[in-house]
Amino acid sequence: MEEAMLACRATHRMPSQATPYSLVYGVEAILPLECQIPSLRLSIQEGIIDEENTRLRLAELEALDQKRLESQQSLECYQARLFRAFNKRVCPRSFQVGDQVFAIRKPIITSHKPVGKFSSKWDGPYVVQEAYSSWDYKFVDADGMRIGPMNGKFLKKYYP
Repeated sequence: MEEAMLACRATHRMPSQATPYSLVYGVEAILPLECQIPSLRLSIQEGIIDEENTRLRLAELEALDQKRLESQQSLECYQARLFRAFNKRVCPRSFQVGDQVFAIRKPIITSHKPVGKFSSKWDGPYVVQEAYSSWDYKFVDADGMRIGPMNGKFLKKYYP
């Protein structure tokens, strides 16, 4: 378990452009392999006297705030890219009271016909009876049975 957590914390993350370990402690984690096979980083640390080590550690901690700020900026840019990519595929759907719509087949809707390989994934048409917001709607079928509320992303306009 500890090995998995160390691997997770020592892995470079694309959104923050850093490892979680380095963002918390200011330095990269020393891997168990580096302890078994001496690395340049460990040999340099062993050769440093205590005062130098303290001075270097303070310099690293001062640079940590800058590293965290850069990581935060990188994360915000990454989230903005994801937001733009997601919104390219979203097509807002808004319906008015009285509009006819199809609703995607879900277990909530009880008027299902047998669903086969080539059958439609949409039920309806239904008439929008109430619009709570730009996304939530209640509607009725031809028999007057009330259905909903249902999110607008599960509806599409019916063109007779």
